[in-house]
Amino acid sequence: MTNFDALNSATKYPSIETFHRLDNGTLTEELNYTFDGPVSYREKIDGTNVRVILLPGGDYVIGSRNELLYAKGDRIGDRREGIVDHMRAVADEMLLMDDDTWIHVFYLEVFGGKIGPAAKQYSAKGDTGHRLFDLAYIPVNILDDSPAVIAAWRQRGGQKFADDATLQRAARFQGLPLAPALGTISAKHLPTTLKAMDTWMLDAFPQYSTHVHLEGHHGAPEGLVLRTPDRSIIAKARFQDYSKALNPQPKKGRR
Repeated sequence: MTNFDALNSATKYPSIETFHRLDNGTLTEELNYTFDGPVSYREKIDGTNVRVILLPGGDYVIGSRNELLYAKGDRIGDRREGIVDHMRAVADEMLLMDDDTWIHVFYLEVFGGKIGPAAKQYSAKGDTGHRLFDLAYIPVNILDDSPAVIAAWRQRGGQKFADDATLQRAARFQGLPLAPALGTISAKHLPTTLKAMDTWMLDAFPQYSTHVHLEGHHGAPEGLVLRTPDRSIIAKARFQDYSKALNPQPKKGRR
């Protein structure tokens, strides 16, 4: 498997929209999505998005959100921020699937250490952690197309994502810790105003502390990811966005 440009394009993680709609960088009372039925919510971790791509034949590739960083056998050797050094040991222990039709892409958040501006929220001593938050299946034959065609396919929603039950089974099978599951709420009880959403989110973090702290360090959480059990709808809600919308700062020079 050497068509790295095609592989990179096919396995990039799509952007997750905010639950409330953004207007010029500030949340509004308008919703991006209307949920129906049960809505599960997990902690959103503020680290860096990493892909572990399992390929037919026993190969694997590690990538960041936008680039491929390492291929089994050191065929790519980008060590930025210690991501590869941390994830290579994880990928080496993952169980390869007997599947020549689909590429399995595990999306994880790597956090702590020196990873990102929020690293100290998770670790006081420099430890690094990882949590699985999503899983996609990519048809092998899509790699026969050009990166441009693949990008258009991906942007049309061509990637097949695992539902909640499949994600949990895959995490157990691979021995990967999941992003913390904090609960399930009926869509009819899900807050729809900015103020109510901010208050409800605080209830998910009683001490306003992340649930994935390392070495017992209790830093501030980033927020939540909301999703339907079949993953047909997925949205993010970040504390800083709600704080900005509910507590706007006066413009400089105003009295």
